Amino acid sequence: MNTEQLIESFAEFKEFKNIDRVTMMTILEDVFRGMIVRKYGTDENFDIIINPDKGDIEIWRNRLIVENGEVEDENLEVSLNDALKVEPDYEVGEEVAEELKLEDFGRRAVLSLRQNLVARVHDREKDSLYKLYKDRVGEILTGEVYQIWKKEILILDDEGNELILPKSEQIPTDYFKKGEAVRAVIKKVDMRNNNPVIILSRTAPAFLERLFELEVPEIFDGLITIKNIVREPGERAKVAVESYDDRIDPVGACVGMKGSRIHGIVRELRNENIDVINFTNNPSLYITRALSPAKIVTIEIEEETKKANVFMKQDQVSKAIGKGGYNIKLASKLTGYDIDVYRDDPEDEEDVNLEEFADEIDSWILDELKNIGCDTARSVLQLSVADLAKRSDLEEETIVKVRSILNAEFER
Repeated sequence: MNTEQLIESFAEFKEFKNIDRVTMMTILEDVFRGMIVRKYGTDENFDIIINPDKGDIEIWRNRLIVENGEVEDENLEVSLNDALKVEPDYEVGEEVAEELKLEDFGRRAVLSLRQNLVARVHDREKDSLYKLYKDRVGEILTGEVYQIWKKEILILDDEGNELILPKSEQIPTDYFKKGEAVRAVIKKVDMRNNNPVIILSRTAPAFLERLFELEVPEIFDGLITIKNIVREPGERAKVAVESYDDRIDPVGACVGMKGSRIHGIVRELRNENIDVINFTNNPSLYITRALSPAKIVTIEIEEETKKANVFMKQDQVSKAIGKGGYNIKLASKLTGYDIDVYRDDPEDEEDVNLEEFADEIDSWILDELKNIGCDTARSVLQLSVADLAKRSDLEEETIVKVRSILNAEFER
C-alpha cells in the first residue's frame, strides 16, 4: 500500500465521521511520526508534508553531509560520496533532503500505521461526540427511529450519531415504527467501555419544559418562568408558572387561545393531562391551586413537618384524589407538602372516624384508606368495592371485610 492508497482509504472514512481537515492532518502527522520514531529512534530530522487536495503524504529525511568514512549515525549523517549521487555539487557540512516512500518502512510497519490511524480517528470521534452531547444535556432534539428492541430504541440524529431511548424513558403509551421521527430531551451522556452513550428521555420533566419553550414564546423569551414541573408520564402533569410582568397572564399564555398552544404539547405527550397553575409563595394558596379542580374548605399547615391537612366537602374528595390518585400525588410533589385530604361535613353527625376501628381493622389498611381521602366510615361506604380497589392497593377481599365491619357499626 502506497501513501496515495492510504490517504484514499481514509478519505471516505473522514467524511463519514465528520472529522475536520485540520484534525485529520494532525492525526496523520502524529501517526506517521510515531512510525518514524519506531524505525529510526527519532523524528527530529524528518519533515512530513500532507497534501489533502492531492491525497498524498511526503516524508523527507534531512541528513548532514560528512567526509567519507566518518558517518557515525546513518539516520542523521550521510557520506559525501552518497550525497553526490543525489546532487553533484553537494559539499561537506550541507544537508541532504531525501524523500522516503511508505514501502521503505516495510509491510508490517504500514499495517501497524493503518491500525493506529483507525484507533486514533475512532478515539477522536468518540471524544468529539461525548463533548458535543455533554454540552447539550437538557436540550430537545428530533431523531429517526433506526432499530427497535425490547428494552430500548436506537435513534439516529441528523449526522447519523446513535442515540438511545430506553423503555423506562418512554411514555407508557409510546409506540414507534422504524423510520419514524421522534422528539425527546437529552437526559445524560455516559461512557461505557470507553464509548459515549447518549441517553434520551420523553418522561423527564425537562422534556415537558422544552416543549413549553417551543410552543410559548413568552417562556422562550424569559417573560414567563416555569418554577416547577412534576409528571406522571402519560397520565397527568402539573406546571407552576410565574410572570414578572403584571400585564401577562402566565396561565393564559401557556394554554393559548382555546387551548391552541397546549394542545400540541398534549398530543406529543400521548394525551397527558396538563394542569398549568400560577406559582405563589403563599403555601395555602399554592396547595389550593395545586389540588384544582377540587374546591377546598380549609387548610391546616404544619411548616416544621411540611404537612398539610386539607378539608373539603365529600363531593370534592374524589376530585382532589384524582384518577389513580395522581392529582394529590402530583400536588404534593409540586408544593413540597405531604397533603392529607379530610371530609368537612358538619351535617353528617352519625359518621364515625376510621380511627375508632383500630381494634378491628389493621392500621396499614386504615392508612391506605386515609391516603385516598377516606377518613370516616361513611366516606368508605359511599364508594363501591371496585372504586376502592382501583384507588388503593387493597385487595377486593380485604375491602369487602372492611365494609362489613363498618356497616355493622351503623346497624348497631
